[in-house]
Amino acid sequence: MEGFGGSRNRRITMASSSTTGGSNRRPPLCGGRRRVVANKKRGWTNPLAVNNSVKKLQRREISSKPLRSSSITKSLHRFCNFRLTERYDIHDPVGQCSLVLPLLMKRAKVIEIVVVHDIVFALASSGVCAAFSRDTNKRICFLNIYPDEVIRSLFYNKNNESLITVSVYASDNFSSLKCRSIRIEYIQRGKPDEGFPLFETESLKWPGFVEFDDVNEKVLTFSAQDSIYKVFDLKNYTLLYSIADQQVEEIKISPGIMLLIFSRAQSHVPLKILSIEDGTVLKDFNHLLHRNKKVDFIEQFNEKLLVKQDNENLQILDVRNAEVKEVASTEFMTPSAFIFLYENQLFLTFRNQTVSVWNFRGELVTSFEDHVLSHPDCNTNNIYITSDQDLIVSFCKADNEPLTDRRGAGSINISNIWTGKCIAKINASNAVSSKQDDEEDGSSSNQRQIEVNMVEEALEDITSLYYDEERNEIYTGKPNAYIDLEAVERKSMQKGEKT
Repeated sequence: MEGFGGSRNRRITMASSSTTGGSNRRPPLCGGRRRVVANKKRGWTNPLAVNNSVKKLQRREISSKPLRSSSITKSLHRFCNFRLTERYDIHDPVGQCSLVLPLLMKRAKVIEIVVVHDIVFALASSGVCAAFSRDTNKRICFLNIYPDEVIRSLFYNKNNESLITVSVYASDNFSSLKCRSIRIEYIQRGKPDEGFPLFETESLKWPGFVEFDDVNEKVLTFSAQDSIYKVFDLKNYTLLYSIADQQVEEIKISPGIMLLIFSRAQSHVPLKILSIEDGTVLKDFNHLLHRNKKVDFIEQFNEKLLVKQDNENLQILDVRNAEVKEVASTEFMTPSAFIFLYENQLFLTFRNQTVSVWNFRGELVTSFEDHVLSHPDCNTNNIYITSDQDLIVSFCKADNEPLTDRRGAGSINISNIWTGKCIAKINASNAVSSKQDDEEDGSSSNQRQIEVNMVEEALEDITSLYYDEERNEIYTGKPNAYIDLEAVERKSMQKGEKT
């Protein structure tokens, strides 16, 4: 089980798989971390002694804000009068993309969108990644710099204003991950080839991986060839320390610490908690398990350890004093994914296209109304958590659409994480100009119908979503390599409406 979360303000883990170049899975979320796994079919001084308040990208802390109702009111104005204003296209069969493999020239769905300094990065499942200027709305360049390069994932490193691409190549049968760092200024000049490779000494073949942790400003790699984990500094990519132990089955990263999960014994699983800064062992213990029961997940969040076995109660262990809180299996069923909101000491669970909010006392805090996710395979494609961790923006099913696997017309729903209320919705009925505005502009009924059809088409199937909080714009990816931009209508802004 992996946590999942969004771009600038969430921890992200990613376990992609593909049999050829490219992957159609996005990372699950969790706070500021992204793990990319090679192909196969398939801190604080004493982190255990205090309750941590996580250093996030913008050091914003929702729980300390007294005027939450005021924030909700501002959110209502912020999402009014959104309109479809622009469309970008990754596909380029005869232009700059002419050197890319034919595999990459086919139209493919957009699986990831990242916005950095007025540059829109869009990654397709085929492995093509394009950069667009938000100022000119023109394509700047493609980030694929080799003919056989398939880009698997993107990571924005704020420490040195660069974008890291993680790629595989046809020349080695798409089996090894290769990382490159490209300064944003080089991309702005259309020179992505001026970047440089990272972690060249590491053999990142299956089941090897690279994981970027923005919260702790660390990079974790695993070389399956020699079973060695290495921790690097994200600021300058220098090696900090290594962990060589073939009994380590998995490593989970939490603010300030790492949880090492070892090979399971029949009745327990050995665990170690390490300082992420220098690898010092902070705690070494065994956690008892039910015999012959599959472990659904083990997760570490600050001083809390969450353990769930098949058809058993959820256990929340405080590793400082060994106190255990249990939540009945009938109340907490194994989710498909998590989003952990460290600053709020809450976590979101995703199951059967629904979202719930829990605290670490095992209490259900919020159930969302009118927020049924459109896609049954819950991943980060269509979810964004705001920096303040108070709003979730998702692609949801329309009100009258049945709960099926069909990915048809839907809506972009904005819900409050604290209350579960849907505070705004962008759908085909409210994302078009009003008849009164059309009459003032002299638009014909035929033109209005064209606009309605375009909006309906834009909301038919959204494969990725990104909310630019600074510009107050929503970008949505489509299955046909298009990226749509929904923004506040300029006319409304000219009339003096608050956004």
